[in-house]
Amino acid sequence: MKSDNNLEIFLVATPGLEDVLRAEAVEKGFRKPTPVVGGVTIRGNWTDVWRANLEIRGASRVLVRIDAFRAQHLSQLDKRARQFAWGDILRPDVPIRVEATCKNSRIYHSGAAAQRIEQAIHDVLGAPISREGDVSIKARIEDNMCTISIDTSGATLHKRDHKEAVSKAPMRETLASLFLRQCGYKGNEPVVDPMCGSGTFVIEAAEIAAGLYPGRTRHFAFEHLVNFDETVWRDLRARPGRPMPDVHFFGYDRDAGAIRMSRANAERAGVAHLVEFAQQPVSELTPPDGPPGLVIVNPPYGSRIGNMKNLYPLYSALGQTLKERFSGWRVGLVTNADSLAKQTKLPFTQQTPPVSHGGISIKMYATQPLK
Repeated sequence: MKSDNNLEIFLVATPGLEDVLRAEAVEKGFRKPTPVVGGVTIRGNWTDVWRANLEIRGASRVLVRIDAFRAQHLSQLDKRARQFAWGDILRPDVPIRVEATCKNSRIYHSGAAAQRIEQAIHDVLGAPISREGDVSIKARIEDNMCTISIDTSGATLHKRDHKEAVSKAPMRETLASLFLRQCGYKGNEPVVDPMCGSGTFVIEAAEIAAGLYPGRTRHFAFEHLVNFDETVWRDLRARPGRPMPDVHFFGYDRDAGAIRMSRANAERAGVAHLVEFAQQPVSELTPPDGPPGLVIVNPPYGSRIGNMKNLYPLYSALGQTLKERFSGWRVGLVTNADSLAKQTKLPFTQQTPPVSHGGISIKMYATQPLK
């Protein structure tokens, strides 16, 4: 295991958005952020692990890589697993579970690999094994190299625990934060979502502006580890946020139920005083008073609705409204088809690589300020 001051920490990202997550890690002051396939590696100590879970908005999990070795047979895997100092990290009274994946290796049965590691931990440490264990150990065996990591997050990080009401096709908070960053949002300008659903973009933008930590109200798996320090953790969570800029955030939806959900979620998130939600169709959308900012929207798209061409009028009307009324505003639009984005006739200058959202491949299309 590496020195506690030089841990290899892996921030799991939505594939395709690794560079955007790296930019966030740089902004938050983490050491040596390096994008790799599926995430970003950083270096640090266990306090950095806790802080990453608390502060990073775009990562779905925070893993710590605790060991790596070659293993071509289950017996080798078993031997190395029994040599590891599990007691330096795991508590003997906390249930654990092991998840394994195998690729291009002589050890090909992931279930058998997981069982060997579980049995080794139980025999060495005495920790109970449970499919619902509070702590998860992840073993990745690729090209006969076994990398063992501990999942310090527990539930995925998009579960902020202050958003309970969700719409039919909710945008994950982690993905929303990366899309906001991709659009150049830094927390000092108004944000409008014309089809807000359960309010994810609007609430996420308000939290960023207020300097609220995304993990402030939830629990994490690392709280069950040997080295967890309640005093240090309390001090991390108590750090003051940044001064609040004089901006507000606006969400609209034609569905009254969506507006009720958005208001309830904003209240639980502690940003109700910063956001305004109202029931209205896109045709009634107008910019709020004050300086321009960002319009970001996740409209219905083909895989969710059926016949894609039925959505052309909606996208066309959205684009026309924004071009006519939102001069000076930037636009970010999330959809799953270039043809739908083109229906808006908006001057998109960039788009993300395709990313998976609920099993659907989507992109975020962005403009410069509209003229």
